[in-house]
Amino acid sequence: MSLLRGLLLLVLAAVGLTAQEASPKGLKVLSAGHSFHVWMPPLVAEMAKAAGIQGHEQLAVSSIGGSKVIQHWELPPEKNKAKPVLVAGQAELFTMAPTFLPDPGIENFVKLGLEHRADVRFTLQQNWVPYEDPAIWLSRTKPKSVDRDGKTVEQLRAIHAPYFQMIEGHVKELNGRIPGARIAVVPCGEAVLALRAKVIAGEAPGVSRQSELFTDVLGHPGPQIRALSAYCHFAVMYRRDPAGLPVVSPLAKLPEAERLNRLLQSIAWKAVSEHPLSGVTR
Repeated sequence: MSLLRGLLLLVLAAVGLTAQEASPKGLKVLSAGHSFHVWMPPLVAEMAKAAGIQGHEQLAVSSIGGSKVIQHWELPPEKNKAKPVLVAGQAELFTMAPTFLPDPGIENFVKLGLEHRADVRFTLQQNWVPYEDPAIWLSRTKPKSVDRDGKTVEQLRAIHAPYFQMIEGHVKELNGRIPGARIAVVPCGEAVLALRAKVIAGEAPGVSRQSELFTDVLGHPGPQIRALSAYCHFAVMYRRDPAGLPVVSPLAKLPEAERLNRLLQSIAWKAVSEHPLSGVTR
């Protein structure tokens, strides 16, 4: 048990509350996405358990590599994991991860979910840009290498800004047009840029180069980004700061795991609590 969590329990005991009573009710979650997303559900489940959140349940995960949300929508009935859960009104929160827009699958799933459960929430994962360049991801020719270590914070911002704006604009438009829509942005991309800024500044424990955060040229995440993104999802789902949670499993064997874990929690909470579409405030 971390020192922070121990102090929290003492405070709760002083006012007559248990950790379970102070924690939010666990959510029944459905997820659909690609390889920048589908490893997230078990990590958030691990975090929810560590936070004392009772009843968190992952109902299903629809996984298609490199997919838009529309590809999950168009799966035939015998392979479609998302539609039956929404039609049954079981999901309380549906996490989606597009690649680039337009993506009509987002709107389709939101309307279907709301048709069968008025209080269902939706989140859209804001990614980090594959190959360090949206044009490369959308082209047929893919490079064998990219220069991640030479990027400055200013260059990273310039690369990602149009994509971030596109996601935010689409979410605002859908929330304004679809009655009852409550789509929140999970700013994983913003958090990854903040982590890379820490690496550039020499302030990321155990990480000396930006390229160490990724496993390949496309940009699949290493353990640091997986943990960071999962903390972002946890913060948006449960609208609470993940600070004080124990080291999450992907980091357990890494050098400086405790310090790194604290940094990732701090970055995630800052990104989420400062994003205007996350649904979370400090």
